[in-house]
Amino acid sequence: MVMSQHSSSRPVFRFAPSPTGFLHVGNARTALLNALLARRAGGLFILRLDDTDLARSRVEYAEAIGADMAWLGIAPDVTYRQSARLALYDVAAEKLKADGRLYPAYETEEELERKRRLQRARGLPPVYDRAALALDDVARARLEAEGRKPHWRFRLAHKVVEWDDGVRGPQHVDTSNLSDPVLVREDGSFLYTLPSVVDDLEMGVTDVVRGEDHVTNTAVQIEIAEALGGQAPRFAHHNLLVLPNGEGLSKRLGHLSLRALRDEGQEALAVAATAVLVGTSQALQPVESLDELAQRVDLSTISRAPARFDPEEVAGLTARTLHGLPFYAVDMRLAEAGIGGGATFWETVRGNLSTFADAAEWWTICATARKGVIAPEDADFLAQAAALLPPEPWDEETYGAWMTAVKAGTGRKGRALFHPLRLALTGREAGPELARLLLVMGRARVLARLQGQAG
Repeated sequence: MVMSQHSSSRPVFRFAPSPTGFLHVGNARTALLNALLARRAGGLFILRLDDTDLARSRVEYAEAIGADMAWLGIAPDVTYRQSARLALYDVAAEKLKADGRLYPAYETEEELERKRRLQRARGLPPVYDRAALALDDVARARLEAEGRKPHWRFRLAHKVVEWDDGVRGPQHVDTSNLSDPVLVREDGSFLYTLPSVVDDLEMGVTDVVRGEDHVTNTAVQIEIAEALGGQAPRFAHHNLLVLPNGEGLSKRLGHLSLRALRDEGQEALAVAATAVLVGTSQALQPVESLDELAQRVDLSTISRAPARFDPEEVAGLTARTLHGLPFYAVDMRLAEAGIGGGATFWETVRGNLSTFADAAEWWTICATARKGVIAPEDADFLAQAAALLPPEPWDEETYGAWMTAVKAGTGRKGRALFHPLRLALTGREAGPELARLLLVMGRARVLARLQGQAG
C-alpha cells in the first residue's frame, strides 16, 4: 500500500500543472479553487509539477508557474516535482505488475488505429480489445526479438465506479466501456495517470478540484488507487473556461495567459474573481482580498455549461477593484512604484484609475513641476481665480469656499467655471475631484499653474 506522509487530519488540496507552457485563466480557475478552499478550511495547498514528460517540460515554464501563482496570491505551502519521485512510481508499477493489473502490450500506434477504424466501421466503440492479454511467453519473446518494446496497460476491473462529485453530484462510470489505459510508455516513462494517483495517496491529498475534462479519468484513477491499496480523494469537476466565441483555452496558443494579463495591467484580484466566479450563479463583483473571495467559493453554484471568459469583463473589474481598494491594501505597491501622497492621494485618484499604472501618471501630474494648459480666452478668469485662492492651511472646506468666491467674482458657473480650472491644474479634460486634488497639490503649485507658470 502507498502510505501518506501527511498524518494531519486537515484537508489537503493540490494543483498539478505540467510545465509545458504558461498558465492561462482556465488553469488559474483550477488553482484558485483548490487554493481558496484550502485557505478557508485551514488546509494544506500543494503545487505538484507534472514534469515526467521530459521532452516537453521546461524549467522556464516551471518558474513561470510559480511566479504566476505568487502574483495571484496563492503561493503553495509545498512544491513537488514528479521528475524527482520516479522511484515511487516504479514501486507502484511493480506492485501492479505482480498483481496482474499492469500488463505488457506490443501494438504500434498504427496497428491500434487500424483496430479502431475497423471497430467504428462495425458500429462498435473503439475500445482496446485486450489482445495483449492473450499473448503467451513465446509470443512475447518473438515480438521482443523483432525489436518491439512493450507499453504497459492497466487492466480495468470492468465495473461501475461511483463517486459523489463536489460539483456534479452522484457520478458513475462503467469501466467496461473504456480502454485499458496505458500507464507506462515503451521507453519506460510514465504517463500522467499513475504518478498522479501515487502522489495523491502518498501526499495524503483529500480533495481534488479540477476540470470536467477529467471526469472519465476519475473512474480510472479510483480503480488504480484501490489496486494500490489506497483510497482516492474526493473529486469535484468544474466547468471549463472558454473564449467569448466559445473556443477553448490553450497553453500552447497562449490564450489569456496570466503573464499577458499581468503585463496588460489587469489586477490580480480582478483576474482571480473572474476566474472563480464566472460560470457560476454568483454575481461577478470586486473583492478586496483573497480571503473575501475564499468565502464566496461555492462549488454548488458552478454551472454545467462552459464558462465564457471575456477579457473586457476583466478590464472592467480591474477598474472597479481599484476604485474600492483601501489605502492599506496598496500602500506597499505605491511605495514600490515611487508614488507618495499617502492615503490622501490614493483616495483622491483611485476612482479614476483603469489600471494601477494610472496612479503613477496622476502622481506625476500632482507632484512634479509643469505648466497648466491655459486657453487665451480663459487667462483673465484664471488670474482672478488665482487672486481669490485662500491662504493655507487647507482642509475639506477650502475648495467650496474658493468656488463660491470665484463664482461671485467672475460670474462664471458650470463648465465655463470648472473646465478651465481643471485644464490649468491637470492638463486633462477629466479626472479626480478638484476639491481633493487641491489638498494633494498644495497652494504653491496650484497658484503657479493658475498663473501659467511651472508648478
